[in-house]
Amino acid sequence: MNIRKSKESDINEIMRLIHQAQKYFKNNGIDQWQDNYPQDIHILEDILQEKSYVLDNDHIVGTMYFAIENEPTYNNIDGQWLQDNSYGVIHRIVVDESYKGQNLAKRLLDYAIEECLSHQIYSIRIDTHHDNLSMQRFLKKNGFIACGKITLESGAPRIGFEKILNK
Repeated sequence: MNIRKSKESDINEIMRLIHQAQKYFKNNGIDQWQDNYPQDIHILEDILQEKSYVLDNDHIVGTMYFAIENEPTYNNIDGQWLQDNSYGVIHRIVVDESYKGQNLAKRLLDYAIEECLSHQIYSIRIDTHHDNLSMQRFLKKNGFIACGKITLESGAPRIGFEKILNK
């Protein structure tokens, strides 16, 4: 399995994973991604900006948005981030449900961490829905600290997490 930047031809497979996650959220009473988001156009924008990645194993088994950038919705937090320097951002990390339990989300996370460190960035941030307990467990297990509440552009609240990376 290798991690690579997504291509336009990957959109259908990425959306297949997104739809799996949406169904999982709906079946588990999690009001995340139930508002027709994300759509193909969001993934295409990510690809064109070279911020979409896939975990490829002859077919796509995982995906994430990753960039080293300022996330505008993180500028206001009801709480406090761990540091004020530059950071990496992960959004929309999804693994094919038939591959769950194989540490593939961790592989995507580790890739993002390696990219941050290679650019002398020592922090990574992510947010999740307050009902998405499996993601919260994953983040805490991997050294992320819940820093407070952020609000998405849509007005939806999320928990902001940050991890300080070892130099």
